[in-house]
Amino acid sequence: MMTALATVTAVASQKHGYHVELSCEQQTSCSGCASSKSCGTGIVSKAVGNKALFWQLDTDKKVEQGQVVEIGFPEKSLLQSAALVYLVPLLMMILGAWLADAWLAPLLGMGEGIIILTSLLFIGLGIAMAKRGSTQLEKRSAQEVVLLRVLGQPIA
Repeated sequence: MMTALATVTAVASQKHGYHVELSCEQQTSCSGCASSKSCGTGIVSKAVGNKALFWQLDTDKKVEQGQVVEIGFPEKSLLQSAALVYLVPLLMMILGAWLADAWLAPLLGMGEGIIILTSLLFIGLGIAMAKRGSTQLEKRSAQEVVLLRVLGQPIA
């Protein structure tokens, strides 16, 4: 199970416990790397800034707004999302290049230009497919978040 620290943004009482809304700042590994000042990825991550993720969960533990809590979610969701976002566009690009090379280029009597163009079109299709699939995975993974422990008030 993967863990993260989150801040409680809202708490609502329910019949059997509490409905808690959480905010979690996405951390990148670029801040801890020694070469982040000269690395392109480190420079981009500093320019873009950190992204806040929002979670909701139901718990029987009493929490208050502003408290820091530790949440957990299964690695399976993260691995599925990563595979979807990276592999689907890549496989679609390969499929587009193969189809163009085997069928489209000989049919039209064209060279590598049509293969490259078809590959780019299939990458776009793969990105659209990954985006659609990732929203479904995100909804499912949001339901798998559990509250592991309450840590207390944030340090001011």
